[in-house]
Amino acid sequence: MDACGAEDCVSVARSGTAYLPTDHLAVIVPIKHAPTADESMRKYFFLLIMVLPPAMATAGTQTESLTMSDPRTREAALLMSRFAERTGLTSGQTPQRYLWTDAFAVCNYLGLARATGDETYTRLALQLVDQVHHTLGRHRDDDSRTGWISGLSETDGQQHPTRGGLRIGKSLPERAPGDSYDERLEWDRDGQYFHYLTKWMHALDQLARNTRQSRFSAWAGELAHSAFTAFSYLPSPGREPRRMYWKMSIDLTRPLVPSMGQHDPLDGYITTWQIHSTLKSLPQPGAVPDLEETGEGFATMYRQGNLATPDPLGLGGLLVDAWRVRQLTEQGTQLDAHLLDRLLDAALTGLRYYARSGELRQPARYRLAFRELGLSIGLHALERMQQAILQGAESHPGDLRLRARIQDLVQYLSLRGEIESYWRNPVQQQAATWIEHQDINEVMLATSLAPDGFLELLPPE
Repeated sequence: MDACGAEDCVSVARSGTAYLPTDHLAVIVPIKHAPTADESMRKYFFLLIMVLPPAMATAGTQTESLTMSDPRTREAALLMSRFAERTGLTSGQTPQRYLWTDAFAVCNYLGLARATGDETYTRLALQLVDQVHHTLGRHRDDDSRTGWISGLSETDGQQHPTRGGLRIGKSLPERAPGDSYDERLEWDRDGQYFHYLTKWMHALDQLARNTRQSRFSAWAGELAHSAFTAFSYLPSPGREPRRMYWKMSIDLTRPLVPSMGQHDPLDGYITTWQIHSTLKSLPQPGAVPDLEETGEGFATMYRQGNLATPDPLGLGGLLVDAWRVRQLTEQGTQLDAHLLDRLLDAALTGLRYYARSGELRQPARYRLAFRELGLSIGLHALERMQQAILQGAESHPGDLRLRARIQDLVQYLSLRGEIESYWRNPVQQQAATWIEHQDINEVMLATSLAPDGFLELLPPE
């Protein structure tokens, strides 16, 4: 995740003025009286059983019984059930797909399936992937173009839904060739973001690792190859290192925002090798792209950059990436030898600044929950890394510097509880900044409450 992560770079001014995209809208239903918490919960589960298909209604009951002792998992399941209904995944609503949010949602459903033993959640993950591909992998309804954005035929597009990338899912059409650039309007315009594509690659790879179905890793590999080809370029012929565009047109033929995201090459590098390890372990039904050259292409770019950031979403991304690197290395993937040290050093630099900044003491109207929840998710990854390193101290006695760096970082673990408790409070969820981004806020809160599906890389063998 870079400093211009999900929902774009948004500035919430301390003066009280803010420019916020309106990607996620909430529907407020008036009630005649304020019910108690118990009444609200009973009414919600009754309505959930009434409106969801029989399989989902059963799932809600099973989740209630299986996770009654774990309120965090129960709360995450409730958030994800509401999201599924609200965005047209389990209801008759018109599907509202947004790539970043849906990538986290797929992982959440996989984690809930493992936590509860209820495979209905796996089916929801599969259903969401299919809906994303058939919505964001195709041209918009208000576009004169039709069919798959890759240009493939209907049959070939079904077999290779990610070959042309995936749309962001913004509310407005992309900027047409020749139209003047408007920075604020661009946030609401469609196109393709590289850092959204890497999150979807991760979701597909997690699906492959959880289901052992190789087509998902093949789709992730095709997306990685297509994204590298479209988003990266040489500043001039033969001049290295390559650079990357931040935002591309829907058909990947022209840049819409030419600047490079701070962590885009880093995310591309780690995610490409994650997919590569899965592709090698699962039998593939057909030809898949060779990702070694793609991975090295990303490496030449990230090695040149400064990874430190004060942005909470970017900080969380560094910690998640560090945990992915640790897991992939333990599973036999050969990554840059000093990458883990660089990630942790950059995270520590950013956390020292962020902890002193006072941002968490601001009122909700000046804060963006999903960015803070990105940090909370990263701190879950840090705690897992700490536990793994302590458990492996005997087998890895040379990790003294790594253990020292982890000890420096864990002093910031308390920020996770501070962020979660703040945004779990119904009072804070009445803030305009929460309601306006309800989908992404609730899904990332669910990830923070039950992070296994997003954070844990099951061995692909």
